Amino acid sequence: MLLLRAFVLFGIVAPASALSLQEAYDALAAKHYDQAIQGFEQALAADPNRTSIHKDLAYALLKIGENERARDHFAAAMRLDPADEHVAMEYAFLCFESGQKAAARRIFDQIRKHGNATAEQAFENVDKPLTDGIARWSEAVKLAPDNFSAHQELARLAEQGDQLALAAEHYEKAWRLKPDDRSLLFDLGRVKQALGENETALSALLAASRGPQTRVAEQARELLPARYPYVYEFERAIDLDTRNTGLRRELAYLLLAMNRESEAEAQFAQLTQLAPDDLLASAQLGFLRWKRGDHAGAQPCFDRVLKGNDEQLADRVRVVLYGPQALKKRADASSAQDAKTMAARSIEAGYLPDAKTYLTAAHEADPADASVVLKLGWVNNILHDDREAIQWFNEARKSSDPAIASEGSQAYENLRPEFALFRVTTWLYPLFSSRWHDLFGYAQTKTEMRVGHLPLRVYFSTRFIGDTRQTIGSTAAGAVPQYLSESSLIFGVGLSTFVWHGMNGWFEAGEAVKYLPDRKDVGAAIPDYRGGLSYSKGVGHLLASSRGWFAETNDDLVFVSRFADDTLLYLQTRAGYTLPQYAQLHSQFFWNANLTADRLRQYWANTIETGPGLRFRVDPMPKSMLFSVSLLRGAYTVNEGNPRRPNYFDLRAGLWYAFTH
Repeated sequence: MLLLRAFVLFGIVAPASALSLQEAYDALAAKHYDQAIQGFEQALAADPNRTSIHKDLAYALLKIGENERARDHFAAAMRLDPADEHVAMEYAFLCFESGQKAAARRIFDQIRKHGNATAEQAFENVDKPLTDGIARWSEAVKLAPDNFSAHQELARLAEQGDQLALAAEHYEKAWRLKPDDRSLLFDLGRVKQALGENETALSALLAASRGPQTRVAEQARELLPARYPYVYEFERAIDLDTRNTGLRRELAYLLLAMNRESEAEAQFAQLTQLAPDDLLASAQLGFLRWKRGDHAGAQPCFDRVLKGNDEQLADRVRVVLYGPQALKKRADASSAQDAKTMAARSIEAGYLPDAKTYLTAAHEADPADASVVLKLGWVNNILHDDREAIQWFNEARKSSDPAIASEGSQAYENLRPEFALFRVTTWLYPLFSSRWHDLFGYAQTKTEMRVGHLPLRVYFSTRFIGDTRQTIGSTAAGAVPQYLSESSLIFGVGLSTFVWHGMNGWFEAGEAVKYLPDRKDVGAAIPDYRGGLSYSKGVGHLLASSRGWFAETNDDLVFVSRFADDTLLYLQTRAGYTLPQYAQLHSQFFWNANLTADRLRQYWANTIETGPGLRFRVDPMPKSMLFSVSLLRGAYTVNEGNPRRPNYFDLRAGLWYAFTH
C-alpha cells in the first residue's frame, strides 16, 4: 500500500486507479478472482499502457477459464514489452490452444532463435504436423485435382504454416469447386490481404460481403475499407464471382444512380438471367428499355412482373403501360391505408412520381391525414416542384399533431423566401490574408422583389469591399501606391434569375462611392456595372451531416466595368472528409484547388492555388455561420508586369455568415 501511495505521489499511477489496483491485488491474494479482474480492468481503463497490469489480469482470467480473454491481454503485454519472452510464450501457447496455430508457430519460431529450448520443442510440435500435412495433401490434390476437401485442407494447413501464397492458391481452387460457399472467398481475401495483394483481396472480400451467408458477409465487411466501393471495384469483384446476384444488383443500382443507364441496363439484363424470380430487376430492366424506345424488349420484362405476386411493383408497370389513370382507379378502389403503404414502398424504391400519385390518392380518400399532406410536401420538394410543395407544407403546419406542425412549419419557412414578393438577404465575409498582412471585408445586403411568375427578381443592393491596410508600395512623391481593395460602398439596382441546378445569372448597374478621402486613383463616385454567372455544387457528406468524403465547387464568371471592362473567372474547389461530430463541433478537413483568370491577362488576376484547409462550426452558432482556415501555395500564371515573386504562400482565415428575412 505504501508503494502504491508513492506511485500516486510521484504521478506514476493516478489516484482513482491506485485504489482499484490495490483492491485487485487484495482480491487476487484472497482468490476472489472476479473481483480482482474487475479491479484490474478499472486500473487499465485509467492507464492502458501498464504492462504489469495486463499480465496480472491475464493470469487472473486463466484462473477462471477465460483463456481467450487472457490471450488478448498477454498479446497487449507482449506489444508493450516485446523483450519479455515469458509473456510471449504464454501468448503463443494460448494461441495454439485457441486454434491460432499460425500465430503460435510464428512466435515459437522467433523465440527459439534466441536459444530457448522450450520454444524449440513447441515449434517442432507445431511445425512438423503442419509440414507433414502439407506434403500429404499436396500429393492428394495432384492425384485428385477436383477433390474439394483436399484443396480446402491444404489451404488451411498452408495458412497455419505461413505459406500464404500456397494457401491463397488452394482457397481459390476450393472455391471454384464450390462457388456457393463464399466463406472460401472470405478466406481467399484475408490471405491475399496478408500477402499485400490488396486489389485481389478487395475483390474477394467485396464479393463475400454481398453474398447470402450473413456471418461471412459481416466478417468480410470488417476487412473492407470504411468508404463505399468504387464502380471499378464492383466490376473486378463480379469478374471474380460472376454468379453473385447481390453484388451485381448493387452495382446495377449504383450505375443507375450515376445516370450510367446503358451500363446499368447491361447489369440488370445479366441479373434477370441469373435470378429469373427477381421481379424488381425485371421491372427495372423493362423501365430502362422502355425509356430508350425499345418497347418490344421491355414487354417480356413487364409480363414477368404482371404475372408475379408483387402487386405494388405491377402497379408501377401498369402506369408505364396504361398511364396514371389506371393506377388511380386501382388506388381509388383501395383504402387510404393501402395507398399510404404503396407510397412508402415507392419512396423507398426511389419511384417518386409513383409515390406522388399514391399520396394524392391517399389524400383524396382521407383529407384529414396530416402525415400524408406532409409527405406530399416533401415528395414535391424532392421533385423540384417547390411551388406545389410550399402549399402542402402550409397545410401541414396547421396540423393538430405538434410534430407534423413543427416539421411543416420549418419546411414552409425554408421555402417561403423563394416565393415571397419581397425578401432581404445579407452576407458577410471578413478574411485575413498573411500574404498581404491585411484584413479584408466583403459584405452585401440585397432587397429583392419577384417579377410575377417569371423566374426573375429585381433587387436593390449595397455592397462593401474594403480592407484595413489599404495600400502597399512607396508613398514617396510621384509614386502611386497600390490599393489592395476597391475601398468602396457600391449602390446598385439589378436583375437576377432563380437558382437552377446550382446556377444563376445576374446583372446590376450602380455607383461606387469611395470611403477613403485621400485615395486619388478614382473619383469620389464612379459608375459601376457588373454581372455574371454563379455556380455551386456539393456532393457527399457536407458540413453538419454524417461523417464521410465530400467535394464541392463554387465558380463565378464576373464582368466588372471599373476594371477596364474586364471579365474574370473564379474556380474554387474543395474535396475532403467531414469528421464525426465531437460534442457540439462540426468540422471538415479538405484540399483546395483554386484558379483565377481574366480576359485582359492582367498578372494580379491570373493565379493557381492549392493547399490544405479546415472548416468548422459549433451548434450554438447560426447554421449559416462557419469559420475556415487554409494554407495555400500559389503561383501567378501571368508574370508580365508582375512586381512580385511568381510564387507565394498564403494563410487565409475567414468567417462566413449569411441570413435571409
